[in-house]
Amino acid sequence: MSKPADLGSIKEGGNIVIDGEPCRVVEVEKSKPGKHGSAKVRLVAIGIFDGVKRSLVGPADQRVEVPIIEKRTGQVVSIGETVSVMDKETLEIVEVPIPTDETLASKLEPGITVEYWKVLSRYLINQVRSE
Repeated sequence: MSKPADLGSIKEGGNIVIDGEPCRVVEVEKSKPGKHGSAKVRLVAIGIFDGVKRSLVGPADQRVEVPIIEKRTGQVVSIGETVSVMDKETLEIVEVPIPTDETLASKLEPGITVEYWKVLSRYLINQVRSE
């Protein structure tokens, strides 16, 4: 899920959908409006799932999509080609890809609690919780 927003309202550290991929904004530059035009916004963002740097340039009043990130906790049930995580609230089991971060992936084992994100119907393990 995502919600619409103006490009001029996006700030550093925020999120935006560029080319169908949810991204975290790392740099924003705004130019002043000219005699015959509107203010322009140039932003650079890094993909949440793939880590690819993307840029977007457009007028400040351009409509863009902002992804809604659901931060949830769950318990690791099993690890194979994917990680099976049981949600602590709904008790549903979701299949999450193994994290690319080696230190995070090495901490995963059945029975531990993790925080995972649901972004645009995709899942990502963000951190291991110590409880």
